[in-house]
Amino acid sequence: MKLTDTFIRHVTANGKIQKHSDGGGLFLYVTPTGKKSWRLAYRFAGKQKLISLGPYPSVSLREAREKREEAKKLLREHTDPSEARRQAREAAAEAARNSFEDVAREWYAKYSAKWVPAYQKAVIRIMEENLFPHIGKRPINAITPRELLAVLRRMEERGALTIAHKALRDAGRIFRYAVVTGRAEHDIAADLRGALAPTVNGHHAAITEPVAVGELLRRIYAYKGNFFISRALRLAPLVFVRANELIRAEWEEINLEAAEWRIPAERMKMKQIHMVPLSRQALVIFHELHEKSGDGRFVFPGNRTGTNGPMYRGGPLRVLRQLGCATGEHTFHGFRSMASTLLNELGYSTDWIERQLAHCERNGVRAAYNYAEYLPERRRMVQEYADYLDMLRGKVQ
Repeated sequence: MKLTDTFIRHVTANGKIQKHSDGGGLFLYVTPTGKKSWRLAYRFAGKQKLISLGPYPSVSLREAREKREEAKKLLREHTDPSEARRQAREAAAEAARNSFEDVAREWYAKYSAKWVPAYQKAVIRIMEENLFPHIGKRPINAITPRELLAVLRRMEERGALTIAHKALRDAGRIFRYAVVTGRAEHDIAADLRGALAPTVNGHHAAITEPVAVGELLRRIYAYKGNFFISRALRLAPLVFVRANELIRAEWEEINLEAAEWRIPAERMKMKQIHMVPLSRQALVIFHELHEKSGDGRFVFPGNRTGTNGPMYRGGPLRVLRQLGCATGEHTFHGFRSMASTLLNELGYSTDWIERQLAHCERNGVRAAYNYAEYLPERRRMVQEYADYLDMLRGKVQ
């Protein structure tokens, strides 16, 4: 006789094991203490077998019967329900081990050792704050382009457009790693190219995408023309001062031993003295320049006959155009925008970045003394940024 919900509810413990059949091998198992669960008895390959279908009342009578019918279907297909469940459990465990977050952290551990610390922090922060909360637990091979786009739209809608582009870039790296390691079949991030609004770099055109920055730096270092122009272009990304401040630099402002460049107030846009800490890479370039122009006044002397002034300001921009930088793509001033964008994305303090860019207060007592503000922090920042640029220049991603 088939079981009923009323009968099952009223079954109580009697100190013995009870088995109440519902037919087709399904029965209610009751322990001596009264705990109830569903079990299914069946034969496969000539052997008697038994599987549990879950506890009652978590699994209702109707659900238990549905599970019985699913098992019978497997038997008709010559599949052992017990083996099918084992494989399903293993597949679920495998999927859990291959979640987006697990694969992402594996990818990060494999490649981040080659990155500068600031870039390491920036990449993991983007994932932990923007990607993992939404798709981190999802099996990476189950994530759809629409699902990833929804996550990116969240960033876009809150105004973090640059972060959204970085998240898409890093998601692409993770999916490509998943593909080559057999955890995914396709880089779905590639399907979303063009789905986000383009980033806006401000009034001065600037290249800010790391891969493109690396390509630009490689072109700059490959330039073999005018020595002073080539060194100005190499130096600009490392010091990110304004074009006029760099081109008119004087040797009396540079202290190579202290690794500092102190630009006097009269040469600064804000009319305040500006201290530029110099990275090891910048010092190498200044030493090269000193061998050529150290006996004179200007770091970048004019190369026109009869002039004792600084180099023509338009020279570096002209070479940038020769190197393939279109007018709307990158300007000499764009090295400042490049630094601002990348440093913010790398997670550095906005105060350090603004002071390094000489975006100073225009009034008050503090403004008269702030040229050295955050100087230890800025020293570390410019060195790590220089290392980061070296990494971009030396590695094609």
